[in-house]
Amino acid sequence: MVDQIPAVPVGVLTDPAQAFALVGGADDAERFTFGGATVVIGPAGTVIVTGAGDRGPNRSGVWNADEVRLFGPAPAPVTERLAGRTWKWGAVDEGLPVHLMVRVEDGLLYLGAGRTVQVGTARRPGCTEYELTRCVVRLEVPLSRNLLDRVRPPLPAVNLPGLDWLRHVIGDRAVALEQFVTGWYPVTDTADTPSTRLPSAPIPDGLRQLYRLAVQRPAALGVQNRIYPESALRTDDRGEMMVFGVENQGGFVWSLLWTLGGGETDPTVWFCDDSERPIAEQEPLSGFLLQFSLFEAAMGADYLALPRSLELTAQQVDQLTKRLDPVPLRPFWPWGPTRFYVAPGLVMHVCEAGDNKFEAWAGATHRSALALLADATVEWSRFDG
Repeated sequence: MVDQIPAVPVGVLTDPAQAFALVGGADDAERFTFGGATVVIGPAGTVIVTGAGDRGPNRSGVWNADEVRLFGPAPAPVTERLAGRTWKWGAVDEGLPVHLMVRVEDGLLYLGAGRTVQVGTARRPGCTEYELTRCVVRLEVPLSRNLLDRVRPPLPAVNLPGLDWLRHVIGDRAVALEQFVTGWYPVTDTADTPSTRLPSAPIPDGLRQLYRLAVQRPAALGVQNRIYPESALRTDDRGEMMVFGVENQGGFVWSLLWTLGGGETDPTVWFCDDSERPIAEQEPLSGFLLQFSLFEAAMGADYLALPRSLELTAQQVDQLTKRLDPVPLRPFWPWGPTRFYVAPGLVMHVCEAGDNKFEAWAGATHRSALALLADATVEWSRFDG
């Protein structure tokens, strides 16, 4: 039988003896170190200890005021304790507390209790067992700003993508697209695969440009929704439309009229869902591809700011966007007209949700870029600044 576990106040320095006490004592505890973190497992619970500092998007540590993230591969006992036996993404709750600590100069700083909300597993090389590759633990009580800054001191931004592209949106959208994509996405060392091979078919200049950019920056073709690679372009069942893009769940596609021999350099983009009545996007292909790129950049960013409410008021949107620059394009996406606002290293899209309500999503290349949003009076479901 495990003795009663002594409580530890949040923000108080502890030592290894107290950490072992939280899991039921050193005699019955197992200690594992992997991926820059230490996990102690005992009959009364689990202690996770990570290093202090902003360790980047793929390193174990404090991610924001709500989350601590672990990256494996993790030993089998850790996988079983934190991932359970479901071996898939999802919440895991075995009833045992998970305690979170950070190593600082003076000892171990207690952050509070949490629970595993996401896990990722992969098959161990050469065997049928799975191992934990990624784990998100959500704190029961979010960290105060002072405590967060202590365990994850803010770092200055380095080389945030600029806004030179914005001045070309009105005059030369091809230049705007090239400058945005090359500024936002780093070059990736990729092989010449069908997804990045330069097109040879007679397709519009805008698509040809995006395919060229995607040779070294594959994410330019989308991470949520997708622009089809040139090898996957197809016509619809009637042979009238060329389908070039698709929503992530296949709910709708984007198409162009299959009249490319007619010399139209900046064709209309058609939004097509199951209604069989295509709707024209408000911007032609040149503007659409810029909007698509902005949307995907925000959706796929490492650092996010997501308001909890799906019904933001116009006043809250004004607060969120007051320090951002609007992108001078007509609204994107007929199902929920969407406008874009930007700052160096940051893209926000704001979608009309009806009845004068709005939804918003912001993504950034560095967490410091989100500081422009920190004083808005909204409740965040996730804020990585």
